[in-house]
Formats: sequence, structure tokens, C-alpha cells
Amino acid sequence: MNHRVTLAAAALAAFGAVACSAKKDNSAGSTTAANAGTSTGASSGAPAASAAAPATPPVVTVHAKDFAFDAPKQIPAGMTTFDVVNDGPGLHHVTIVKLADGKSMADLETALKTPGPLPSWAAMVGGPNAPAPGHDANATLDMTPGNYALLCFVDVPGGVPHFAKGMASPLTVVAATTPSAPAPVANDTVTLEDYKFDVASPITSGKHTFLVRNTATQAHEIELIKLDAGKTPKDVLSWMQKPNGPPPGEPIGGVAATSDSAPVYFTADIAPGNYMLICFLPDAKDGKPHFTHGMMQTIKVS
Repeated sequence: MNHRVTLAAAALAAFGAVACSAKKDNSAGSTTAANAGTSTGASSGAPAASAAAPATPPVVTVHAKDFAFDAPKQIPAGMTTFDVVNDGPGLHHVTIVKLADGKSMADLETALKTPGPLPSWAAMVGGPNAPAPGHDANATLDMTPGNYALLCFVDVPGGVPHFAKGMASPLTVVAATTPSAPAPVANDTVTLEDYKFDVASPITSGKHTFLVRNTATQAHEIELIKLDAGKTPKDVLSWMQKPNGPPPGEPIGGVAATSDSAPVYFTADIAPGNYMLICFLPDAKDGKPHFTHGMMQTIKVS
């Protein structure tokens, strides 16, 4: 897997260059960067063993802008929801990379300076994929103790990946002092394969929680794009080559690159219409985007 996921992100980022929408207020009900690492019930004085597990995973809010993350540096282990708020003006996502024991953010930054595959000690485990500027997207996964990095691989404008401009943030996950929240209850399942999306059942309008699992031997992602009326995936790909005028669809989010088989969840409000599922990642064998191998699909929601 080439660490320049920017090959994929560059095309998707064109949506962010012209998208205009009101920013969403995500302050209510979210764990901020300042308090995301605070243990639940720490002030009660009760032993950790007696603490009840939270009903839902804690939310870690990450603000993304040109070109920085505002994110916590430490969180407790367990099921965690990452909510990326795209403050724009460009397009951004959060790819979570787990580092092997003994490896640090400095080691990863050194490795990223050399083109080629990610080192074997750095594994992409998902994260919230790109929403349109002014919107947010989420992903929920089980975070185990260790060192991680939050990266944005988008490389528009200028062809320089955003992590090289400052969108690389270290994250340490420490042992939790309270039980983990349960995993979200999913009502849809999408399996990532070489090279297709296996959607378990028809998707209807309304709020959905998707369970996404990669069963392939290389990394994949899922980006959900709502197509404008009368537009097709071919229109999207053509527009990405020559982004003249408004884009023919709006990125909703999904799950960023993951090479792990562990489930990653995301929740989205799905309005009626046509949607495009696409994986932009470069192939491990020939370097071509996975959608050129067929990993692109249209679904109709009524």
C-alpha cells in the first residue's frame, strides 16, 4: 500500500474547492479536545471496577482546517467515536494510523518523507472519511492502548499532502480506568473486498449506522457521495478530471483507509436519492485507484 493515499484524496478534494455550505455547530453533546482524555467518573472517588460502562462511546471531536488538526493528544482505550468537523475551506479527513510498540510520531514523520509503502509497523485502522466543508463526519472503532497518528492525506491544492503541511497529530491511547462502552448497534453492513462493496441489504432513507469491515488483503476505504439529481458516477469522475462549475455531488463521509479486519462504524442521515460508494486508494499491485478496478457502486435510496 503506497502511503501516498493522496492519489485518491486529490481527486476527492476537488469537491472541497468549490463546495459552499453553512458550518454546522457541533459543540453540543461532544467531547472536546480539551476533555476527551478525562476518565468518566474520575471525580466520584468510587473504585474503577465499580464504575458502569457508558451507554454510548465517548465522542472525540477533531477540528480540521487548512492545514491543522485541533485534536486531543491522549484518550482512554475503548470504543471511541471520532467526529471530524471540516472547518475548511478545503476537504479533509482523518486517517488513524496505529504504530507498533516502540515507534513514535517522529519515526512516522521520518518514514513519510520517503515515497513508498507505509512501514510494516504503521497500520491504517480507519477513521472518519471526508465530509464537505462546513459539515462533519464520524467513525467509531475500538481503540487499544498504544501510539497513534492522525493524518490527512489530501494533497489539493498544490500536490503536497496535508500531513506535510501540518495535518499530522500524535495520539496516545492509555489504559482505561472504566469499562468500555459497547459497540454501536448497526442496521447496515458493508464489507470491503477486492474490488467491490458488499452491501448486505437495501439502504432506506433515514439515520443509519453502518458496520464496515475490510476482508481484503490490502487497505480499502468507503467514501459516500450523494449525487445531484440526474448525475451519475461518470459525471463525478469527469468533473474530478476537469472541475469546472459546481460538483455533481456532495461528499458525506464514510470510513477512511483501513487495512485492519476489525469493524469500524459510521452513522449518517441518508436522504432519498442516488449515492455513489467509491474507494480511491491506489492498488498495492499496480498503483491504480481501486475504482478503476471496479470498486465503485451506485445505490438508490427511496
